[in-house]
Amino acid sequence: METFNIFPLNHYPILQVSYALLIISTIPFALSEIKNSHIINDSRDMIYFHKFGFSQHGQASISIKDVSWKSKDHKAQFNASSMGFVLLNDSSFDSFLKETIYIKDFCILSSHYVKVLFTFEKLTTNSSTYIVSTAIDGPSRNGLIFGNCQREFEVSMDVHTEMYNVRHGEKDFLPVEQTELPMILFLIFITYTIFFIIWVLTCIIQRTAIEKIHIIMGALLLFKTLNMLCAFEDKIYVRKTGAPPLGWDVAYYVVGLFQGIILFTVIVLIGTGWSFLKPYLQEREKKVLMVVIPLQILENIAYVIQEQTVPETIAWMQWHDTLLVIDIMCCGAVFFPIYWSITGLKEASKTDGKAARTLEKLTLFKKVYIFIVVYMYFTRVGVLEIGGLVDYRYSWVLNALEEGASFAFFVFLFYNFKPIERNPYLVIDEEEENDARNLLETDRFGDTFGL
Repeated sequence: METFNIFPLNHYPILQVSYALLIISTIPFALSEIKNSHIINDSRDMIYFHKFGFSQHGQASISIKDVSWKSKDHKAQFNASSMGFVLLNDSSFDSFLKETIYIKDFCILSSHYVKVLFTFEKLTTNSSTYIVSTAIDGPSRNGLIFGNCQREFEVSMDVHTEMYNVRHGEKDFLPVEQTELPMILFLIFITYTIFFIIWVLTCIIQRTAIEKIHIIMGALLLFKTLNMLCAFEDKIYVRKTGAPPLGWDVAYYVVGLFQGIILFTVIVLIGTGWSFLKPYLQEREKKVLMVVIPLQILENIAYVIQEQTVPETIAWMQWHDTLLVIDIMCCGAVFFPIYWSITGLKEASKTDGKAARTLEKLTLFKKVYIFIVVYMYFTRVGVLEIGGLVDYRYSWVLNALEEGASFAFFVFLFYNFKPIERNPYLVIDEEEENDARNLLETDRFGDTFGL
C-alpha cells in the first residue's frame, strides 16, 4: 500500500513553484519603527503613513527630500500651502471623519481636528530637504498623514519618519501599546520550551507507540518556540534602536513561514486520520495538502510585504486583502479532511462491528472539528472584535489573548493525539457495544454536533 510522502516534488509541479516562493520569502526585510517611504507620482488627497502610541514624553520626527510635483494641466497654479503633513489624534477621528463627509471640497490641512506639522511653504526650492521634529502633548495615539488639497498635482518624495517615547532619558521606539509585549513574548517562549521538553520526554517514554505524525507535531512545537524567541528578540532591539538586528528579522519570517506550513499540515493530517486510522492518504487528501502548503507560503510572503510596505503605499491595502483571502482559504481547506474522516467513520460503523471503537473515534474527531472552528473564529474574528472595545494602551492584551488561544489549541491537540500504548486486552462489554451501536444507527450523535 502506498505511503505518504509529504514533499513529492517530482510528481506535483505546484510544489516546485511553492519552493521557489519559499526561497523568495527568505529575502531579508526589516520590521522597524523607523520607516523610510517612497512616494512616486501620487495624487491622493490623503496618504496615511504611520500610527504610534505616545506616552507623556513623545517625539515625532519627519524628514522629506527629493520633493517634486507636476500636473497634467499645464495651466494649473501650484499652491505650496496646499500640501503638507499633519498628525491626527485617535480621539478626534470620529469628528474628523464627519468633516470629510459633510464638508464640500474638504482639505485635511484646514481641519479643526489635526495638528499641522508643516506645509510645502517651508520648502525653499523644489527638490529641497526639510526636517521637522515636534513634541507630543500628553499621552495619545497619533497617525501621520500627508495631505494634498490640489488633486490635479502629483507629488513624489522620500519620507523618513521616527516616532518614539523618551523614558529615563533614552529613546524607546516601541509604542505604549507594545511596552508589555517583550515580557509577554518571553513568558510564552518559556512556556512553549517547557511544552516541547514534555512532548519529547513523552515520545521517549512511549517510543513504541510513536507514529510519524508525532514527529511532525514535535517539529511544530519546535518552530513555534523558535518563533516566539525571534519575536521577543525583535521587540527588544526595536525598543532600543528602532529596527531589529540584521539576521533576527530574517529568522523571524522564515521560522514563522515553517510554523504556518507545519501547523496547517498537522491539522490536515490529523483530520484525515493519517498515522492513527490509516498509514496512507487518499488522492483527494493529498490535493488538500498540495493546496494548503503553497497557500501558506503565499500568505507568509503577503505578510512580509505588508509589514514592509507601510500603509502609505497603494500596494499595502492590496496585500492586506490578499493576506485575508489566503488565510480564509487555508482555514476553509482544513475542514474538508475532518469532514471526510467523520463521514468515513460513520459509514464504517455500519459494517465493521466495532461500534464502541468507532464511536470513540467519532467523538474525538468531532471535538477536533468544533475546537478548530472555535480557534479559527476567535483568532481571526473574535480578537478583532475585542480590539474594538479595548483602549489602544492595552492592545498588548489582544496579543496575549491570541497567543493564549493558540496555546490552548496546542494543548488540546497534543493531549488528544499523544503517543499512548493501546491495551490489547481491553474488553468492551456487550452493553456498551449495544449502546454505541444504537447511538450511531439513530445518528443522534451527529445531530448533537451539527454534522
